[in-house]
Amino acid sequence: MKPRNLHSPAATPASAGELLDVLVSSPTAKTLRIQRIESPPSHSSEPGFWYDQADSEWVVLLEGSATLTFKDPDESIDLVPGDHLTIPPGRRHRIERTDPDSPTLWLAVHWEE
Repeated sequence: MKPRNLHSPAATPASAGELLDVLVSSPTAKTLRIQRIESPPSHSSEPGFWYDQADSEWVVLLEGSATLTFKDPDESIDLVPGDHLTIPPGRRHRIERTDPDSPTLWLAVHWEE
Protein backbone atom coordinates (compact mmCIF):
# COMPACT_ATOMS: atom_id res chain seq x y z
CA MET A 1 0.00 0.00 0.00
CA LYS A 2 1.35 3.40 -0.97
CA PRO A 3 0.25 6.48 1.03
CA ARG A 4 -1.18 9.51 -0.72
CA ASN A 5 -0.24 13.04 0.30
CA LEU A 6 -2.78 15.87 0.68
CA HIS A 7 -0.17 18.32 -0.60
CA SER A 8 0.29 16.46 -3.92
CA PRO A 9 -1.39 18.17 -6.86
CA ALA A 10 -4.97 17.10 -7.53
CA ALA A 11 -5.52 15.20 -10.74
CA THR A 12 -9.10 15.91 -11.75
CA PRO A 13 -10.19 19.30 -13.14
CA ALA A 14 -13.45 20.54 -11.62
CA SER A 15 -15.53 23.63 -12.28
CA ALA A 16 -14.00 27.07 -12.82
CA GLY A 17 -10.35 26.03 -12.63
CA GLU A 18 -10.58 24.11 -9.37
CA LEU A 19 -8.95 20.68 -9.04
CA LEU A 20 -10.79 17.91 -7.20
CA ASP A 21 -9.81 14.46 -5.94
CA VAL A 22 -12.25 12.13 -4.18
CA LEU A 23 -10.07 10.55 -1.49
CA VAL A 24 -12.69 8.29 0.12
CA SER A 25 -16.26 7.39 -0.79
CA SER A 26 -18.78 4.82 0.32
CA PRO A 27 -19.84 2.10 -2.14
CA THR A 28 -22.93 4.12 -3.03
CA ALA A 29 -20.91 7.37 -3.27
CA LYS A 30 -23.83 9.05 -1.49
CA THR A 31 -23.36 8.08 2.14
CA LEU A 32 -19.83 9.43 2.62
CA ARG A 33 -17.40 11.29 0.37
CA ILE A 34 -14.08 12.93 1.32
CA GLN A 35 -12.60 15.34 -1.20
CA ARG A 36 -9.40 17.30 -1.63
CA ILE A 37 -10.15 20.57 -3.44
CA GLU A 38 -7.53 22.98 -4.74
CA SER A 39 -8.76 26.44 -5.74
CA PRO A 40 -6.49 28.64 -7.88
CA PRO A 41 -5.37 32.06 -6.62
CA SER A 42 -8.11 34.71 -6.66
CA HIS A 43 -10.82 32.13 -7.35
CA SER A 44 -14.53 32.83 -6.82
CA SER A 45 -17.81 31.15 -7.72
CA GLU A 46 -19.38 32.28 -10.98
CA PRO A 47 -21.52 35.42 -10.56
CA GLY A 48 -25.00 34.42 -9.40
CA PHE A 49 -23.98 30.79 -8.72
CA TRP A 50 -24.80 29.21 -5.35
CA TYR A 51 -23.95 25.72 -4.12
CA ASP A 52 -27.19 24.13 -2.85
CA GLN A 53 -26.33 20.62 -1.73
CA ALA A 54 -28.59 17.84 -0.51
CA ASP A 55 -25.81 16.48 1.74
CA SER A 56 -24.16 17.92 4.83
CA GLU A 57 -20.61 19.19 4.31
CA TRP A 58 -17.78 19.63 6.77
CA VAL A 59 -14.95 21.67 5.28
CA VAL A 60 -11.52 22.61 6.63
CA LEU A 61 -9.15 25.10 5.04
CA LEU A 62 -5.63 23.62 4.95
CA GLU A 63 -3.69 26.26 2.97
CA GLY A 64 -4.37 29.76 1.67
CA SER A 65 -7.36 31.84 2.71
CA ALA A 66 -10.96 32.24 1.58
CA THR A 67 -14.25 33.98 2.17
CA LEU A 68 -17.49 31.99 1.97
CA THR A 69 -20.81 33.80 1.57
CA PHE A 70 -24.08 32.22 2.74
CA LYS A 71 -27.75 32.93 2.04
CA ASP A 72 -30.75 32.59 4.34
CA PRO A 73 -29.51 34.09 6.61
CA ASP A 74 -26.96 36.22 4.77
CA GLU A 75 -23.45 36.08 6.20
CA SER A 76 -19.81 36.03 5.10
CA ILE A 77 -17.10 34.03 6.85
CA ASP A 78 -13.36 34.58 6.41
CA LEU A 79 -11.27 31.41 6.69
CA VAL A 80 -7.57 30.88 7.39
CA PRO A 81 -5.66 27.58 7.65
CA GLY A 82 -7.15 25.35 10.33
CA ASP A 83 -10.61 26.95 10.25
CA HIS A 84 -13.43 24.48 9.69
CA LEU A 85 -17.22 24.52 9.65
CA THR A 86 -20.23 22.35 8.92
CA ILE A 87 -22.62 23.43 6.18
CA PRO A 88 -26.09 21.91 6.61
CA PRO A 89 -28.03 20.50 3.64
CA GLY A 90 -29.79 23.18 1.60
CA ARG A 91 -27.73 26.09 2.99
CA ARG A 92 -26.86 28.04 -0.12
CA HIS A 93 -23.24 29.19 -0.24
CA ARG A 94 -20.56 30.36 -2.62
CA ILE A 95 -16.84 31.05 -2.68
CA GLU A 96 -16.51 34.81 -2.61
CA ARG A 97 -12.73 34.81 -2.94
CA THR A 98 -9.62 32.75 -2.31
CA ASP A 99 -6.06 33.80 -1.53
CA PRO A 100 -4.74 36.13 -4.27
CA ASP A 101 -1.13 34.97 -3.90
CA SER A 102 -1.32 31.16 -3.74
CA PRO A 103 -3.66 28.21 -4.29
CA THR A 104 -6.17 27.46 -1.54
CA LEU A 105 -6.38 23.86 -0.33
CA TRP A 106 -9.58 22.45 1.21
CA LEU A 107 -10.59 19.11 2.67
CA ALA A 108 -14.35 18.48 2.41
CA VAL A 109 -16.41 15.66 3.91
CA HIS A 110 -19.94 15.12 2.53
CA TRP A 111 -22.54 12.80 4.07
CA GLU A 112 -26.26 12.10 3.95
CA GLU A 113 -28.32 13.10 6.97
